[in-house]
Amino acid sequence: MTLSFFDQFSSPMFLGIPLMALALVVPWLLLPTPTTRWLNNRLLTLQNWFIGRLTRELFLPVNLPGHKWALLLASLMLFLISLNMLGLLPYTFTPTTQLSLNMGFALPLWMATVIIGMRNQPTEALGHLLPEGTPTLLIPVLIVIETISLFIRPLALGVRLTANLTAGHLFNSLIATAATVLLPLMPTVAILTAILLFLLTLLEVAVAMIQAYVFVLLLSLYLQENV
Repeated sequence: MTLSFFDQFSSPMFLGIPLMALALVVPWLLLPTPTTRWLNNRLLTLQNWFIGRLTRELFLPVNLPGHKWALLLASLMLFLISLNMLGLLPYTFTPTTQLSLNMGFALPLWMATVIIGMRNQPTEALGHLLPEGTPTLLIPVLIVIETISLFIRPLALGVRLTANLTAGHLFNSLIATAATVLLPLMPTVAILTAILLFLLTLLEVAVAMIQAYVFVLLLSLYLQENV
């Protein structure tokens, strides 16, 4: 029984072929395609408003040179939201529960922000490793601590997204199993458990959207430090 809970996180296979690529492509097919018409339909108008609103919120603290990243980060946020939301449907697979995929998103983008900082303003980029006014005796220790903190950022990004989604899926699976087992034994308790499951599902929908937003928001903050 314990293994069956974790089987949902294994990469799906069909005739020995991994379906991870298909799971990554499907979200893009569900997004409405922009048109050249002056007036768009309601769904496309809502999508454009949503993207514009979130992009403004993300890049509000970012300097003007960092706005070149708007298209990339907005696309990444939509992609992560789509993957997380589709993973809540029955008999589906959530690619963002795989740490390797999340690290594949986090590590190159974090590295790009660091390279931009080292190229454009190396003095200020290295200055983040040593806060101003640090006592002389603490300088070596703080440099080591800040360096470790810098290099742990992509790991924290990937682990945060993976852990939150994995925990939510496991908790929902446990509650659903409990409701199914209790239904013939204690119907009243099973109904209460089912109501709890419904509320937790709504919470998981919110978590799926918030975690995608937090992932991209932290990347934008890392970008702000280096532009």
